[in-house]
Amino acid sequence: MRTNADVIIIGGGLAGLAGALHLSKKGLSVTLIEKTTYPRHKVCGEYISNEILPYLQWLGIDISELHPTKISNFEFSAQNGKTARTKLPLGGFGVSRFALDHFLYKKVLENGCTVFTETVHNSSFDNNMFTIKTSQQILTSKIVLGAYGKRSNMDQVLARNFIAEKSPWLAVKGHYKGEFDSSQVALHNFKGGYCGVSVVEKNIINICYLADYATFKKYKNIDEYQKAVLYENKKLKAVFENAVPLFDKPLTISQISFDKKNPVENHILMVGDTAGLIHPMCGNGMAMAVHSAKIAAELILDFYSGRITSHQELEKKYKQEWKKHFSRRLFTGRLLAKALTHKKITNLMTFAAASMPLLLSKIIRQTHGSPVTIN
Repeated sequence: MRTNADVIIIGGGLAGLAGALHLSKKGLSVTLIEKTTYPRHKVCGEYISNEILPYLQWLGIDISELHPTKISNFEFSAQNGKTARTKLPLGGFGVSRFALDHFLYKKVLENGCTVFTETVHNSSFDNNMFTIKTSQQILTSKIVLGAYGKRSNMDQVLARNFIAEKSPWLAVKGHYKGEFDSSQVALHNFKGGYCGVSVVEKNIINICYLADYATFKKYKNIDEYQKAVLYENKKLKAVFENAVPLFDKPLTISQISFDKKNPVENHILMVGDTAGLIHPMCGNGMAMAVHSAKIAAELILDFYSGRITSHQELEKKYKQEWKKHFSRRLFTGRLLAKALTHKKITNLMTFAAASMPLLLSKIIRQTHGSPVTIN
């Protein structure tokens, strides 16, 4: 079977779904390929900066229908429990990927997009046309967006540089019932990692942490690791001891790479985590994913309208826009993450931030953007 579309999107996470909504809203035919069905849980911090609210509203997404929590405060604690707090510059909201992705998926179908639940096995580009092969069909298009997330078999197909390197990071996420300030997102540092805590819809507490595998592998299981390592931070210990797990077991993902990625590979425009993954401690990956989809969609529309006249020009402009909006954030995120793996530096930073809340607010601004405007 051969199917043609104006745009093929590989991956149905936030970036893929937002891109599909934008392009279909403007009249392009979109085929989205996602390997799993909706709804589904994903390893994610589930806090979104308000910077993307204007864009979501333009897409026709009324987030209030999901009953998200409104988040305005940030708390950070060092391994010794020393705490710093500040107001978030723009604020944000908490909503689960289980609810949000499914909500966007239904909107994508309403917009007339074609969605296949399949895995892509091969991508080729010849004579300005892509050929995408799955186990069941062959699809062709002039434009392909890569929105398949942090790590995928597609990275191996494309022989991306970072895929050959082993990453020291793994992530663990769970939902819990308990008491936690719904207006706050917290980040708690521990030896070899850090843990984010916030509330999503239905007063569910989302706990998601990034851990150094070298430290993690010393323990028999997740529970033992958490009690031995995470509980050293008394703030984090109190969170876990007062929360009842809702999952049978936590979700995990390994080999998470924060290495620099190319926003264009084999002529595919990469969006979201596929183009660049910001450390979870910055709390802005979800907003960046949606924003990158907007950038790519606007340029694709320029391509189809003739304002951009070639694939070469399209790729060049996308690289420029990606760098303009996200390179500083990603660089700052890497620096902060590296600093927070050192106990003494973390303690000093926390002491300074606790004494000068404006300093913490300034740091947050370096990894967040301004409200996304609509062209």
